[in-house]
Amino acid sequence: MVPGVLIISHGSRDKAWVSIVEEAVSGLSLGEEIPVVVSFLELVEGRLIQDGINELEHAGITDIIVIPLFVSSGSTHVDEIEYALGAKPEPERETDLALFSVKAKVHYGYPIDDDPDIAVMIWDKLRELSTEPKRETILLVGHGSVYDGFRQRWQKGISSLAGRVSEVSGVAAADYGLLSPDSIRSKVEYWQEQGHEVLVAPLFLSEGYFTKHVIPNRLKGLTYKYSGQTLLPHPLLPHWIERQVEILLEQIRMKR
Repeated sequence: MVPGVLIISHGSRDKAWVSIVEEAVSGLSLGEEIPVVVSFLELVEGRLIQDGINELEHAGITDIIVIPLFVSSGSTHVDEIEYALGAKPEPERETDLALFSVKAKVHYGYPIDDDPDIAVMIWDKLRELSTEPKRETILLVGHGSVYDGFRQRWQKGISSLAGRVSEVSGVAAADYGLLSPDSIRSKVEYWQEQGHEVLVAPLFLSEGYFTKHVIPNRLKGLTYKYSGQTLLPHPLLPHWIERQVEILLEQIRMKR
């Protein structure tokens, strides 16, 4: 077995977005014997998923550990990438993503969902906004999905993550809202009616259109606290990746 790691993120035309992902991965300490390649689903020419596969296989990798760097298993991208890599026989929803050419064995990991490290990251980004924790509610805001099955996964993961954030932060409550189907305005209004100050935390990897425009527009006219700070950059993300790689490596060794 010659393992390598392929980290797959969505991609963006914004070079700063790409750089933030690359910087997070540069903090990994897996050892020189395990090469790590960052690739993107779209929009980053020369750095797409097939490019990443080719680079690892050219280096002699026989087992590719894939880390889907997405915030929820409710993302349709997580499903279609797993299928296109040959790690599952069929996608759960129709996709136009063609099958990749892969000779190595693929070991598909899992997205962020409700990982404890992520709860700490969220609170670290919000801490400066908190003044009276016992009167505050943290509202996690995620993208969500209109598709049955995927929507439920979004809800399950972000709901569990809100519970972890509540424990880490010590605030009165933590809840979640989704952009699709839209529930964030009603959630902010509900907690304000309970006499709570609402701290809004965007559950996105990096700043962009949704964090800068969509969320503020959906909450226009309401009083809340919002810094717009996303999960990255944060030193704990490499720890999350390393832990997942170690788990998958152990699973591979046990099968042999």
